[in-house]
Amino acid sequence: MDRLRKAAGRIPGANLHMFPAQELRIGGRMSFGLFEYTLEADDLDLLRQWTPKVQAALARLPELADVSTSQQDKGEQIGLNVNRDAAARYGVSQGLIDSSLNSAFGQRQVSVIYNPLNQYRVVMELAPEYWQSPDSLKQLYISAPAQPTGDGMAVQAKQVPLSALASFSPSNAPLSVHHQGQFAVTELSFNLKPGISLSTADAAIGQALRDIGLPNSVTGGFQGSGKAFQEALRSQPWLVLAALISIYIVLGVLYESLVHPLTILSTLPSAGVGALLALMVCDREFSIIALIGVILLIGIVKKNAIMMIDFALLAERERGLDSREAIFQACMLRFRPILMTTLAALFGALPLALGSGYGAELRQPLGISIVGGLIFSQLLTLYTTPVVYLYLDRFRLRLHNRFSNHAAMPAAEPSKL
Repeated sequence: MDRLRKAAGRIPGANLHMFPAQELRIGGRMSFGLFEYTLEADDLDLLRQWTPKVQAALARLPELADVSTSQQDKGEQIGLNVNRDAAARYGVSQGLIDSSLNSAFGQRQVSVIYNPLNQYRVVMELAPEYWQSPDSLKQLYISAPAQPTGDGMAVQAKQVPLSALASFSPSNAPLSVHHQGQFAVTELSFNLKPGISLSTADAAIGQALRDIGLPNSVTGGFQGSGKAFQEALRSQPWLVLAALISIYIVLGVLYESLVHPLTILSTLPSAGVGALLALMVCDREFSIIALIGVILLIGIVKKNAIMMIDFALLAERERGLDSREAIFQACMLRFRPILMTTLAALFGALPLALGSGYGAELRQPLGISIVGGLIFSQLLTLYTTPVVYLYLDRFRLRLHNRFSNHAAMPAAEPSKL
């Protein structure tokens, strides 16, 4: 697209708009770009005035490409300005002018022809050849009503030319007006330059609108894919928090402990950091596919701590070992299965990270995030998990001793007067 855009940009008088074909397109509007930004106002004239200014401001942003608008306001219209004083002298009312224009251009039904089997409605309008030019307005006459004279006699009705009662002024009119809810809207579509995320473009668009002084009566916002992206960003932290709470509850029930599930969850930040570092080194953006890789890492990395803590808790409860000796034996005996499972997952993700060909740009962020998260977390969690286990176990014993001593204190005897 970038190569074709540069080649077609040298053609004068031509605008080429491109976007990749997608099986699933979020949003019901068709536009010339992947993303849509909608301007909304309750005043159509104000919206038509500010849409070109906003489009020009967005076109100057280096983060955006192929900025276009759905506004089509170059349609021709003829405005009719009625001279009320002249119309009053001829005895022509505004309603009579409206009725005459409706009869000429509005396809007015004037009668019905009844046959034994059918009915035929008679529609009155100008002949089609008189629709092609606004000069037909100058040939239109208004039937002025009969005016009584001073002696009470009525004067015959006259045909007054419309040009004697009104003036004509050509102007532009929108070919179509889009609505969102009850307000008029204009869609601005655009694509992103390579390496630019939608969140970066959102911040740049907001700053550009503030720089041009967009009035408060004209509001803007993303629609379609951009709106879905913003909604996903707003709900994503709550989804991650709900997942962590669910994992904590399940692990707490499994190990009958409120503290040691935190030891297992302490391995997750290192996996996320490793995935982000790998994406930065490989110059890949944090896409939805990379996010799926981070979610997969939650289950893959968590098993390292589960294998050690499961053995340590079993050694404490059945063999009577203290926490330090139990976690030490867990690290020694579970190192080989931890390393085997990690290497199996690592080698399974390498083809995704190193693969090429059709669709490789979609699979590579998934493999890079899994490989980076596994390597980084493996180097850290083998050392951090025993330390976190010991500190949290000491914290648990300290709280247990404190509550035990408090419960064992004898009750004070009542004082005697």
